[in-house]
This record gives sequence, C-alpha cells and structure tokens, in this order.
Amino acid sequence: KWARSGERTLYVSGEESASQVRLRAERTGALAETLYLASENDLGTVLGHIEEVKPTLLVLDSVQTIASDSEGAPGGPNQVREVTGAIARVAKREGMAAVIVGHVTKDGSIAGPRTMEHMVDVVLSFEGDRHSGFRMVRATKNRFGPADEVGCFEMNERGIVEVPDPSGLFTSQHAEPVPGTCVTVTMEGSRPMLAEVQSLVVPVAQDAPARRVTNGVDSSRVAMVLAVLQRKAKISLARKDVYVSTVGGARIADPAADLALAIAMASAAADENYFCRVVALGEVGLAGDLRRVPGLERRIGEAARLGFELAIVPAGSRDPNSKMPKMHGLRLVEVATVAEALAALGLNRNQKPASPH
Repeated sequence: KWARSGERTLYVSGEESASQVRLRAERTGALAETLYLASENDLGTVLGHIEEVKPTLLVLDSVQTIASDSEGAPGGPNQVREVTGAIARVAKREGMAAVIVGHVTKDGSIAGPRTMEHMVDVVLSFEGDRHSGFRMVRATKNRFGPADEVGCFEMNERGIVEVPDPSGLFTSQHAEPVPGTCVTVTMEGSRPMLAEVQSLVVPVAQDAPARRVTNGVDSSRVAMVLAVLQRKAKISLARKDVYVSTVGGARIADPAADLALAIAMASAAADENYFCRVVALGEVGLAGDLRRVPGLERRIGEAARLGFELAIVPAGSRDPNSKMPKMHGLRLVEVATVAEALAALGLNRNQKPASPH
C-alpha cells in the first residue's frame, strides 16, 4: 500500500528468494511500480541497496538471517545487535521508516539480545494460534503513541485482512442460551472483545479420579473457581469430571472472566440454561466475593451493541452519576458474591436473587 501511493519501498528478504516472494506478491495483489525487492543476506549489500534505491520505507525480513562483519554466526546476539544498530543509524540519517522482522522465543520474548528493544522506537508482537487464521498485532513499546492498542486481522488466501469487529469470532451463534455456556468481555489493550466460556460436567467413572481439562483458560484459575463454587456456593463437583474450553481458539487471561467461568460450570452441573442472553463480568476472590473490573462501561457497551439483555457485575461497579444502564439499554444486576450471581440466574436455589438496576 505504501508503494502504491508512489513512495519508494525496499523489501529485503533474507529467508526466501526473489521468485518466491514475487509469487506471493502476485497472488495477493501486492505488486507496484515503486516496490523494490532484494534477496540478500549480507549487511553491506543491503546498505548498498538502500543507498541506490533511497526508499522511504525499508522492510527487513528477517534480522536473524542478515550477516555483518562482527563475530558470531548470523542470528547470534552480536550479529543481531550490529545489524539492528546499522539499520537504525541509516534510517535516522536518511529520514526513512524501517520495519525489522525478528523471531521470538517460545515464551514470546525477542529471540536475541533484549538490548534490541532499546535500539528501536516501536516493538510490535504478531500473535496467533497455529490452528486458527486469527492474528493480533500488539504494541509492547511505542515512542510515538499508546502501547495499549491491538490490531485484529485474519489470514486467508488473499493475505492478511483487517477484522474491524472481532467479537463474533469467539462466541457461538446460539439463538437461545445453552446450559454450560457463559459470555464475558475481555480487554485486549483498549479494545473490548466478547469471549464465550463453555463447560461440560459429567459424573466420574467408579473409583476413577475426577478430571479437570481446560483449553484456552488457565487451569489453576479454573481449579480456584471450582473450589469457590464447592465451598461458598455449595455446588458439589468433587466427584465430577469438569471440562472447560473457549470458543474460536481464544485465550483468556483477564481476571474479569472468573465469574463467567463460575456461571458456565454451575450451569453445566445443573444442566440448566438462563432466561435471557447474559454477559458476566467479575473477578472471583477466595472468600466467594466479586471484585470490580476496570473499563466496565466499555465492556458493557460492547455487550449491549451485540444484543445482550442482562449483565451480571460486582456490587459497587456502577457510578451513581453514570447513565450506563439507560444509555446502553440492558439490565445491570450488581451482586456481591458468586452465590448471589448464580441465584440471579436461577442456578442457586438457596440464595435470594439480587435486584436488577
């Protein structure tokens, strides 16, 4: 797109040949008159191409494949530091933008020296599940803007396309509520995103240990919520197999999803659904209490936009001066404990339901 606007763009591929890159460019419609391509692995040759083309945008893919005159094999700490430093110096001198692609380790850190992060102005992480076409671009450092923004994209045969409304990717399209499911709203940076938690509870086989299987959620978090349900909400799950999963390959780490986990597991244990479309928000404490979550108004607004009718939130969440329930057009029920939340949905007969606002 930058090249199509008439700007000179240089793409340096250290991993693939020029013919390989051109095939992909033709398939995705990325060819342009001012888009220059070089397949090089030597830093000196790359700097020569920059001097000749004088681009306003340089893409280096990837920094681990470029070799400099310093000691070590390509991809080593000294090599990565030297290549990054050289590109940064040229970019500042020539007034061009430079995008340096680098690999990450299994835990998500930049592969190579951490000093590489200090040498650049922006660090973007390109994340995704290998079994899903959904991708997220997350800023972890930005000297020129906020670092809490997230871009959502999808990988298809035409390349990478923007997903302006990703909430529907992580929820099921049920016409009516289904037992063992509950929807929550997580915050990805400053963007609210709906995510659905599903649970299945079945009796264990005779003399077999109870199983706890999770997918997309932290297993220790699920174990904690199960303990709270058993002790504080009097729901017996000790002799039950419990399976918990998310929809669409979503990975939920937001503590605000705790209440949705509890409701999904309680609904699965009782094999009962609710009377309307519900979204649940709240962090569960070991005492069975619910703690408030940040960004509630944005979360509630996203749920209301997608047609949810009832929101279960921790007590004290609503600002007395806020017109949030009226503004968003859905009922807001404030509850102090997990037991009260289940009673509000008819899943805990021993607890008096909370009154809606």
